Amino acid sequence: MILEVLTDTSFLNIPISKRGKVRDIYDLGDKLLIISTDRISAFDVVMSEGIPGKGIVLNTLSAFWFNQTEDIVPNHLITTNPSDFPHPFSKHKTELSGRTMLVEKAKPLAFEFVVRGYLSGGGWKEYLEKGSVSGIRLPAGLKQAEKLPEPILTPSTKAEIGEHDISVTFEDVVRLIGSELAVKTKRISLELYKRGSEIAWERGIILADTKFEFGLKDGEIILIDELFTPDSSRFWPRETYEPGHDQVNMDKQFLRDWLESLKWDKKPPPPPIPPEIISQTAKLYKSIMESIIGSGH
Repeated sequence: MILEVLTDTSFLNIPISKRGKVRDIYDLGDKLLIISTDRISAFDVVMSEGIPGKGIVLNTLSAFWFNQTEDIVPNHLITTNPSDFPHPFSKHKTELSGRTMLVEKAKPLAFEFVVRGYLSGGGWKEYLEKGSVSGIRLPAGLKQAEKLPEPILTPSTKAEIGEHDISVTFEDVVRLIGSELAVKTKRISLELYKRGSEIAWERGIILADTKFEFGLKDGEIILIDELFTPDSSRFWPRETYEPGHDQVNMDKQFLRDWLESLKWDKKPPPPPIPPEIISQTAKLYKSIMESIIGSGH
């Protein structure tokens, strides 16, 4: 059920550890409580308005996908059941239900691991300029949104709020975290994308690209943050897919496209989002969740 907009968790009256662009994180020692709010960011700027029900979509989809992929790599999810949250969070079951997960704490790796199966977004722009993406040479003559010969890993830095992610090469990742960890994380990323894109395809959805975040727990790689959500992924309807132009977007790209139509320098303060754009964005987020999981979840 879509609830009213929740963009701030200060009503809990509990000291917050980190306020991300979307998630509020509470440190419980060896665990974290992560609340997915209805905040939305674009171009690394948090919008003033929230998107109704968005946090529930992110939390529900991530929990679904964590379950679908735990044979590939362990993840940080412990529970999404508010009754299992420690006191005093368990007192706020109504507000936290559906948008909160209790997770294992891990040491995050310093990169976002972006996998692209199709040539779109920033990857398309870079290909037009250089004929390559993140140092990976691609065949000449590819069209916009065309399926790549095989999925590629195009890592990026993790930007703080107000800063922009920067694309890096796999060699940059190797230099910072070492060859063994970099190679293993690349293999896991490509396996995750393959699993996610196959399941999405069966449900009439193309998973064009996505990003993963990993952490180390007891020296082992685990998957953290979110997984195959409309915030972290590019989704297209399979039935309307046709390379050579922009696709119908079922993700945050809808809001980005609207913002691109404005004369905004992509720096704070963000422009106000009209009610019809908020409503349409909320519908897209809900529709991708229902397409993937079903409406009776």
